[in-house]
Amino acid sequence: MNAVAVSAEFAGRVVHNEPMSRHTSWHVGGPAETYFEPRDAEDLAAFLHGLPTDAPVYWIGLGSNVLVRDGGLRGVVISLHGTLDGLERLNDTQVWCEAGVACARLAKQCVKWGLGPAEFFAGIPGTLGGALAMNAGAFGGETWRHVLDVETIDRRGVRRKRAAAEFKVGYRSVVAPGAEGYLAARLEFEHRPEAHQDEIRALLERRRQSQPIGAWSGGSTFTNPQGDHAARLIDTAGLKGFRVGGASVSTKHANFFVNEGTATARDLEELIQHVQRTVERVHGVHLEPEVQIIGEPA
Repeated sequence: MNAVAVSAEFAGRVVHNEPMSRHTSWHVGGPAETYFEPRDAEDLAAFLHGLPTDAPVYWIGLGSNVLVRDGGLRGVVISLHGTLDGLERLNDTQVWCEAGVACARLAKQCVKWGLGPAEFFAGIPGTLGGALAMNAGAFGGETWRHVLDVETIDRRGVRRKRAAAEFKVGYRSVVAPGAEGYLAARLEFEHRPEAHQDEIRALLERRRQSQPIGAWSGGSTFTNPQGDHAARLIDTAGLKGFRVGGASVSTKHANFFVNEGTATARDLEELIQHVQRTVERVHGVHLEPEVQIIGEPA
């Protein structure tokens, strides 16, 4: 792949042809033409301002809920985890959190501050930026129920503050008013001085018992259809353990697909498609992917 032209001041900090298998929880994915980790929001704004207007931009945090095809990504991948990591309490009920903060860290800190319900964030295997982009949820909680406003940035590096009311939010769906990435959010919880770390430990144990934690997985593969669960439909279609190459449907939780060590992105995509076809044939239900599939085929 050809490298995207970047401003001279960033040339020494940009990586070209960076394997995305190093940055996704499935451990698959071809190279990104250009890969960049900003130092902070100001650095990111300057970088974006200098990009060619036709260069595609992809945002990544912990690399869950995304499948990068084996041919890689044309354009620029911007990684926020480990850079935009600010987290502070603003008052008795409000928290300011940057997009690169892991959701598990947000959950633990809120409990320490006596704020809740925030424990559910511990069940989201990504960063706040990704959770904002898809209204991620776990254990009955959802991200946007707690959002007051967000700070965003567009392709030219222009930063904006937007109220939650400017976004159309649904189940695992967020329609934004513009083509912008998330920098941070102001979140509101209830003052819960009785909140305790044991609540998070209990939720994480429940997750460990029911999901293939530790395996190379992308998180939940499909959204739950209304009134049902994707895992139940996949299981009752006889697909637990079904394999394509080095990818398989988890025998522990049927809505988790696992790279057993040798899978390619193509294996995983073909597995996703096979499960969709089979569930539709058996149950008459079309499953919608929760994971985002991006990039070029090999």
